[in-house]
Amino acid sequence: MIKVAVCGALGKMGTEVCNAVENCNEAELIAKIDIAGEDTYKSIEEAHKSVNIDVLVDFTQPASIFENAKYCLNNGIRIVIGTTGLKDSEIEYLKNLSEEKNVSCLIAPNFSTGAVLMMMFAKQASKYFDNAEIIELHHNQKKDAPSGTAIKTALLMSEANDNFAKGNCPETETIHGARGGTSYAGIHIHSVRMPGYIASQEVIFGSSGQIFTIRHDSMDRKCYMQGVLLAVKHVFEHNGFIYGLENIM
Repeated sequence: MIKVAVCGALGKMGTEVCNAVENCNEAELIAKIDIAGEDTYKSIEEAHKSVNIDVLVDFTQPASIFENAKYCLNNGIRIVIGTTGLKDSEIEYLKNLSEEKNVSCLIAPNFSTGAVLMMMFAKQASKYFDNAEIIELHHNQKKDAPSGTAIKTALLMSEANDNFAKGNCPETETIHGARGGTSYAGIHIHSVRMPGYIASQEVIFGSSGQIFTIRHDSMDRKCYMQGVLLAVKHVFEHNGFIYGLENIM
């Protein structure tokens, strides 16, 4: 039985993760960690002193995830990270720390199997198109922009094509940011924040005479739980660092 702790347990994603673990025959929820609430541990360190944690699942916020991950890896706690907002330099640091301590760490910008397939299909399509942009749409309580899914998608696409702005004319923004942010390989990423959305993303490819769009919509946070449990089982059984759920699907 895998002993699982959930950090950010009272948040919308954390609540779903707790429910998923409690209903999993191979895992046991041994600690809820959240600064709010009366029946939760207030920190990972407090929980670690009280219970034996095999795997910690983190769905907190960008401001805290890096320190949370460092604490886990330095203290032999395997970690699954669903919190987005980590910088490339921080991801590289955690990769090196995971390998140094021989403690598994999995970072997934998105745990929905459909979203992961969207990213994989986008990488495949990138071989055949010289122009592409990404539009990601989330609820208006999401604190980081662009989303980790959009950043990961752009990174995967850049592995197949190093320039997605071929033929574009010189541009002048009359309103700053109108063209979104420029990511890997010249891919523009546009972030929408609006009540009513959970998480959606479009990858738009264009070439002379045609437009090709790949889109994924998350309608319920339960769609992420299959991927979360898959990640928990993987880090429990394997050491090493993984960035992206597609690497264990």
